[in-house]
Amino acid sequence: MAITAILAAAGIIYATTAGERRPITKSPPAAPDHTRAAGTPATASPANLSAPIPPSSNAAPAPGLAWPISDALSRVTKKPFGIYVSPGHSPVSPERFTGYHTGADFETTPAEQNIDVPVFAICDGKILAARYASGYGGVIVESCTMDNGPVTVIYGHVRQSSIIPTAGQIIKAGDKLAVLGTGYSSETDGERKHLHLGIHKGTSIDILGYVQNKAALSGWIDPLSVLK
Repeated sequence: MAITAILAAAGIIYATTAGERRPITKSPPAAPDHTRAAGTPATASPANLSAPIPPSSNAAPAPGLAWPISDALSRVTKKPFGIYVSPGHSPVSPERFTGYHTGADFETTPAEQNIDVPVFAICDGKILAARYASGYGGVIVESCTMDNGPVTVIYGHVRQSSIIPTAGQIIKAGDKLAVLGTGYSSETDGERKHLHLGIHKGTSIDILGYVQNKAALSGWIDPLSVLK
């Protein structure tokens, strides 16, 4: 990293401000918080929002949904939903964060490091936010309905300048949203090139990449459990 939806050192304390939870203290101080105050929303580009659902060697996703990235199922190889990580215990090195992963991370291949990798909406919905966030770089938040209940979908580590829809815009499953940010750059806030997809239950905007106790995962949905 599910946008979980969809990445911080131990000792995070969270607050709720205007419907969005964000860490207010952390250890060490330099650790990103994944929910820094909103920056300027990305400017929409004239690119076509009605791009086709991405090709994939995987079976079709659940009815009404779309894969967030091509060959999606084969990419979840390092950080699935619910995995516990810390700087001393992680499939990723170096590891900056501590906690239970709220999303699923879709990895990229060596051949994709210097090319644009598109990200697609997994469901019909409305864009709630399209901005920069500490720990993610570019992030998109979409409201959807899944299993007859409201959810917010987090697409993290995208290139902010490539984001197509703007806050308030209605989109469809399979619409192209952006491309992944360049790995280990400001576009991903220093993280490797990958998509963090998180699905948070309810209508509040919560883009936390990790929670500090396992019970808190109950507020999130494993992205693969609804896509497959």
